[in-house]
Amino acid sequence: MLHRSERTFENIPVGPLGFIPVNGCQELGKKVDDYLVKWRNEAAENASPQGLILEDYVKDSYIVDAKVPRFGSGEAKGIINESVRGKDIYIMVDVCNYSITYSLSGHVNRMSPDDHFQNLKRVIAAIGGKARRINVIMPFLYESRQHKRSSRESLDCALALQELVNMGVDNIITFDAHDPRVQNAIPLHGFETVRPTYQFIKALLRKHPDLKIDSDHLMAISPDEGATERAVYMANVLGIDMGMFYKRRDYSRIVDGRNPIVAHEFLGSSVEGKDVIIIDDMISSGDSMLDVAKQLKDRKTNRIFCASTFGLFTNGLEKFDKAYEEGILHGVLTTNLIYQTPELLGREWYINCDLSKYIALIIDTLNHDGSISEILDPSARIQNIVKKYNNGEKN
Repeated sequence: MLHRSERTFENIPVGPLGFIPVNGCQELGKKVDDYLVKWRNEAAENASPQGLILEDYVKDSYIVDAKVPRFGSGEAKGIINESVRGKDIYIMVDVCNYSITYSLSGHVNRMSPDDHFQNLKRVIAAIGGKARRINVIMPFLYESRQHKRSSRESLDCALALQELVNMGVDNIITFDAHDPRVQNAIPLHGFETVRPTYQFIKALLRKHPDLKIDSDHLMAISPDEGATERAVYMANVLGIDMGMFYKRRDYSRIVDGRNPIVAHEFLGSSVEGKDVIIIDDMISSGDSMLDVAKQLKDRKTNRIFCASTFGLFTNGLEKFDKAYEEGILHGVLTTNLIYQTPELLGREWYINCDLSKYIALIIDTLNHDGSISEILDPSARIQNIVKKYNNGEKN
């Protein structure tokens, strides 16, 4: 990992740091805040007598007291309970956390992505233009799956991005956007999409220290056309081969609003006897991922690992349990960027990748008006961790 101690900030902060994890991502927010507090205390301790330590640079917590209470009708409002004037504010929201509930005329209602996005806007509105700068960290980009038109359809993701910048948001930071080209909707504002490839590789090597990283023993697989770039990147940085599946659809009929998949066809060299990593941006129901895994098993692969930034598991975990018991899957890696159920965290096949330190590093760097180019490109860190792994060193 690119440590904060390895970075020397020459710029003074844009403004005093303020961090608002919106209701639904407090657990991840607390981890991020802990790193920020630790690093800035260390920076103050190591500062020279001539060094400049600004007021409010070192604090016990950078979390701003913000709430989004609801009325009995289900309506809500955003409240900021402390001054944010002149602060560099970072608002983090998990639009996928369905575990949060609220009362709606006496009924219990689970929060949808729409509810979380509205809460984000309420917090921005409560700030009321008093902050020096507003940055939004939205790990799962709201409506990112509705990013293009294939018929007379709404363009929800583009509309959401434009709505945020019109409210005064300067930078939007997301992870593994379904289609990064959606940033074309806001070409004059900051938009960064971060891929956790380094964290996947690090976690996998820790869990399975017998992996052999070469083209004879390991292969990166794209489950469809959309994930090809991810698989190509992983294959290139690891020096291994890649293969891809494409979805053959029946365009003569529509089921649940889309043309049904007839088969997954494979393109690539032989996978026989090799370990493979299937990489994608999200696991939704998991049907496509499991179908690809079964087809790879039919082609006599060795171990199969799935790596996906967002583990939604919308149809439950049972089918993954079955695939693991049958030896089709050997591990599933997802991040803690969205809500994880206790049941998921307890599964033997599950490998959790913690991104809290990565987010804290991005916030700390941006607050100092520093370049995050090195943080966004993990190729050097991946090469370093693979080198250590091949030399028998612990990571």
